[in-house]
Amino acid sequence: MPTPAAHDSRGIDALRHDLEGARDWMASICGPHGLQVRSPKELQFHHSGTVMRSMASTLGYVEYGTDVTVSVHNDAPLNCYSVSLPLSGQQELAAHGRLWLSDQDSGLVLSPHETQDLAITGNCRKIIVSIPSPALRQVLEGLLQRPLEAALTFEPQMNAADGDQAAWWRMVKFLLAEMGHAGPLLNHQQMVGDLEQALIKGLLLSQPHNYSQALAEAMRPACPHYLLRAKQFIHDNAREDIALEDIERAAGVSRYKLFEGFGQHFGHAPMAYLKKYRLEAVRREILSDCSERNVSSIAMNWGFSHLGRFSNDYKQLFGETPSQTLKRAVRR
Repeated sequence: MPTPAAHDSRGIDALRHDLEGARDWMASICGPHGLQVRSPKELQFHHSGTVMRSMASTLGYVEYGTDVTVSVHNDAPLNCYSVSLPLSGQQELAAHGRLWLSDQDSGLVLSPHETQDLAITGNCRKIIVSIPSPALRQVLEGLLQRPLEAALTFEPQMNAADGDQAAWWRMVKFLLAEMGHAGPLLNHQQMVGDLEQALIKGLLLSQPHNYSQALAEAMRPACPHYLLRAKQFIHDNAREDIALEDIERAAGVSRYKLFEGFGQHFGHAPMAYLKKYRLEAVRREILSDCSERNVSSIAMNWGFSHLGRFSNDYKQLFGETPSQTLKRAVRR
């Protein structure tokens, strides 16, 4: 007889018709905030979804049934990052002296430590993802391999129509749909933690924030020593008649591994990297020498024996001919 699946998530379904009840419920999810309702008697607050118990992130749907404004102040910050996308209706965020409009193609990210007002139309039904601040901090510090020196702050507007951000929203919709079926697999304790990690990492990698550049640098794979040897050999001998076999010997690896490494880390095959390095060196000398030497002698000194092919390669890389580069340098 199969063992019952151990679940690590729970479903939520809250319906409130009073301002205090709606505000208190969402405060239990996201943290303290103000709630202003234009027509309190028309309030029909509904929040449904799933709490992922590994790090307490919440995925769900929310609607108020009437126009409301959610206010967050930095003296009483949220305890979650709130990411939302309207399925119908609109919302508008006021922060930093600017306004961000949100609809089916454009979500919003509310960073918890900022003063902001979120106006939500009465016909707005939206996806809302609430990720606790400690969870985002923990995952980001793990990716960076160091503690954060400042609070994580996202750009408020999040594309839901194109690119990596849209892919993140598709993942959220998939998780909501599958978890809503109460199936055993995605709600299993061995699955939910990994899914929640993927959700948080996806947000950090797709949505710009004040650590995006540091994160990109941390995620970049280290360059192997054999590639550093090959690159240094090219730089040291770029004026000489270098063959692919010479670069292979300098690297000390097979041709297949050499090509694979150059493609992954430098974006070019070894000989293409050599040609690009030589062309860049020629350009530097043209710009520094101006008219002291002609272009042909500079090119030949850097290993280009076929001047017509050199000129074509130069123009393809820099968008102008060598003589045009020289003329610009002389005019300056």
